[in-house]
Amino acid sequence: MPKGKQALPTNLADKPDGFRIALDTSHERADIILERPPLNVVTMPQREQLRQVFEELDRDDRIRVIVLRSEGEHFSSGGNIQGFLDSTPEAVSDLAANIAAPARCTKPVIAAIRGYCFGVGFELCLACDFRLCSKTALFALPEQRLAQIPGSGGSIRLLHMIGIQRTKDMTFRSRRVTGNEAKDWGMVLDCLDDNQLESAVDELVDELRTFSPLSQRTIKRVLNTAQNTTLEAGIEIEGNAYGRLRSSDDFREGVESFHAKRKPDFKGS
Repeated sequence: MPKGKQALPTNLADKPDGFRIALDTSHERADIILERPPLNVVTMPQREQLRQVFEELDRDDRIRVIVLRSEGEHFSSGGNIQGFLDSTPEAVSDLAANIAAPARCTKPVIAAIRGYCFGVGFELCLACDFRLCSKTALFALPEQRLAQIPGSGGSIRLLHMIGIQRTKDMTFRSRRVTGNEAKDWGMVLDCLDDNQLESAVDELVDELRTFSPLSQRTIKRVLNTAQNTTLEAGIEIEGNAYGRLRSSDDFREGVESFHAKRKPDFKGS
């Protein structure tokens, strides 16, 4: 994590359940850090708090990029099993809504993963824009071992990401997938030596900050929408968004800075 961390604003989660937030506005970065050692088990209240924090950070103009990571050797072993038994069927049927918060967030969200990344922890990472992992990472949706299926979007996101055969392999068999396999399958952007994970995340954050916030918000919305449409409808969505961006201040700045051979100064408008 870069230096220059700042105090948490009072309008974010009052008493985070199993996580903390670190702001580094000098790098336009916010880190959401799971910290319930040793396995960072995710509770029911924590899921809703995470949704609230993602939405609050999305509204914070000082933040350009959000990083989801954890303390310790494991990202998360999954959810608190007893919490599912204590919840109503109506409540657990809508669990995907809070775990989808990273996907709904208009800013880039990066997941940094090492060790166990199981169940809802994995589903939370799948809702992020980028996943970087260390070679210690293991990914799994183990719900079949409890006579259950993934309930927070994990199997469906995987279906779109890696195809039906590999998704069935993981979900039918509760199979654990290594970091290197995850990279080969396209589940993660990169799999690195454990001591390189933080520096790779830092580099990606700083690279993403060089682009227009407006165009990043736009392409995220276009891709998230178009992946569930036909090719023709997706091209239409892309074209309409492209047309709107042509009238933006950032596009004008991009063109002018290109011709002037200078670094652009994007404002996000």
